[in-house]
Amino acid sequence: MSTMTTIARPYAKAAFDFAVEKNELDQWVQMLTFCSEVTKNEDVAQLLDGAIAPEKLAEIFISICGEQLNEFGQNLIHVMAENGRLKVLPDVLDQYIFLKHEFEKMIDAEVISAVELTEQQKADISAKLEARLERKVKLNCSVDEALLAGVIIRAGDLVIDNSARGRLNRLSETLQS
Repeated sequence: MSTMTTIARPYAKAAFDFAVEKNELDQWVQMLTFCSEVTKNEDVAQLLDGAIAPEKLAEIFISICGEQLNEFGQNLIHVMAENGRLKVLPDVLDQYIFLKHEFEKMIDAEVISAVELTEQQKADISAKLEARLERKVKLNCSVDEALLAGVIIRAGDLVIDNSARGRLNRLSETLQS
């Protein structure tokens, strides 16, 4: 686990707990996403590395975000600026989304296939993953023609390699043993 993730976790947890209390989970995703993108701007990144007083930095950051932040989002920015942690906002967003998915019993699954999947195939994969993982599944599908045939599915720690290339690699390893 990276240091940035460790630093970001308490801020994400505080924002998440507050969002649950106020029933504003999606609004906080939007605010944190916007703030995360602001930190990636070259000019802002230089400000974050500079020797600006935390209160002034918070004011600049909030003015850039404008109406994207409500008063509670602005409070988070003030606290993070005081602690010199605005650079970890992308990690705060990642941690927040993880907490939100855990709360909603949801997981993102990446499905890489050799050809475009039909809607029925996507529905079948989704249903089987939901049964196995006991969560709602959001599929992110992509095509990689190098697979030859089959699919590779990644959902959290679970990896299912049912591609022709994966099967050939397993067969090769078995024959070499």
